Amino acid sequence: MRIIPPNPDAGLASYAALESTSHGRIYSEASHPYRGAFQRDRDRIVHSTAFRRLVYKTQVFVNHEGDLYRTRLTHSLEVVQIARTIARALALNEQLVEAICLAHDLGHTPFGHAGQDSLNACMRDYGGFEHNLQSLRVVDVLEDKYAEFPGLNLCYETREGILKHCSRRNAREQGDVGDRFLEGKQPSLEAQLANLADEIAYNNHDVDDGLRSGLITVDDLCSVALFHEQHEAVCRKFSDISERALIHETVRGMINRIVTDLIDTSRDEINLAKPTDVEDIRSRPRPLIGFSPEVYKEHRVLKKFLQTSLYRHERVEQMTVRANTIVTGLFELFFSSPEKMPAEHVARAVILERELGDAGRARVVADYVAGMTDRYALSAYRRLLDADIKF
Repeated sequence: MRIIPPNPDAGLASYAALESTSHGRIYSEASHPYRGAFQRDRDRIVHSTAFRRLVYKTQVFVNHEGDLYRTRLTHSLEVVQIARTIARALALNEQLVEAICLAHDLGHTPFGHAGQDSLNACMRDYGGFEHNLQSLRVVDVLEDKYAEFPGLNLCYETREGILKHCSRRNAREQGDVGDRFLEGKQPSLEAQLANLADEIAYNNHDVDDGLRSGLITVDDLCSVALFHEQHEAVCRKFSDISERALIHETVRGMINRIVTDLIDTSRDEINLAKPTDVEDIRSRPRPLIGFSPEVYKEHRVLKKFLQTSLYRHERVEQMTVRANTIVTGLFELFFSSPEKMPAEHVARAVILERELGDAGRARVVADYVAGMTDRYALSAYRRLLDADIKF
């Protein structure tokens, strides 16, 4: 007796991103008998080299500063958990949401945003560098795992979600997924919620890491209404609780408040708009996934607090200076002496330099440096530039 695989669109809302109406892949492929297209996207991302490297890439704190701080990998998993909860509540495509969330940081440099800013400065005369575009470049071009096509050959809907932001200039170079930025269209609801799940995850989990590091305190955070409200509620409910558990319960309450509001507000917006399908969603003048005005304000206040008190803290700024030294030093070395890169990168540099001149060579160098983990970049800097640097 032949077993019929389940329909991947079963149980989803009509306005969800359905596999039956997918825009497909860049290179045509036969369907799989037991796995849907978005599930295969997720699986390819998990098995990618770039995904494995995320375990040693900085979120806020450099990996060796402590084993319990978030990395890009653990952050991505936390984004998935939040996004799947929202998708399930709104009858959206969980497989697609998971694929987008797992891939959203694949293009991040070593040393977090400090590394990105440094690499962007290095690439100023060659088209710039932006981790969002680089994540798409990783899955479209740089992953080298398949015989029949470059990259991972992901579905349009997954790639659409990965490209969260894009200037009009860059959009013209991104083909189908860049068109919506030129035409003023929205992405799928799955892409919209993945974007907000990312914000929810890093805002609230950076609170946890910031408190663990000692760079911010509970007293500091009590000036933030969202934290203060949940902290007071936990203290009232549990009179005898450890400091660690108190922080966890507070952050847990913050996430629950924000996610619940996002689900309720988005459901109301969807019910009011009455979209018919995903193309109707794309043609809307504004996103349908979002917070209520009250919670949006609380969310922004928390984000502003973290930018001022954590991300610009003296200790984090010191890491920024060191990251700039490493990333800039490596870029300049490889640009002037590309033969010092591994052979496959040297070969690509030769090809792209023939096509694009110095900009082609610079792009290959940026690809190589961006793909490094924190510890590999630090090791390469010490070894190739004969210089030490303390973190």
